[in-house]
Amino acid sequence: MADVLDMPHIGSCTIDACSYNDHSAGCHAGAITVIDAPDGGASCGTFIPLSIKGGLDKVVAEVGACHRAECAHNSQLECAASAVRIGAGPDNEAHPGCLTFEKRIA
Repeated sequence: MADVLDMPHIGSCTIDACSYNDHSAGCHAGAITVIDAPDGGASCGTFIPLSIKGGLDKVVAEVGACHRAECAHNSQLECAASAVRIGAGPDNEAHPGCLTFEKRIA
């Protein structure tokens, strides 16, 4: 990744309960953080289940940081995927999953 302008976009998010998600326009967070998931996978750490809508009016959300160093797309704690997909994790919407996460092969 060269600079902030090259951060990967959130290609899709299917989590209805997130305050940042508007299914007509997608994720409205300026950037998300990918964190550890309870199942050992990756989760969207920006997820917040509030009844109010949050985020920016016009935005193409991006991945700001990735805490999953063992992901094949992780380069110096930054996501190098062209885009990521966020969707239901193993416990549905309690911990939305990063569906782009791929365990790095040693």
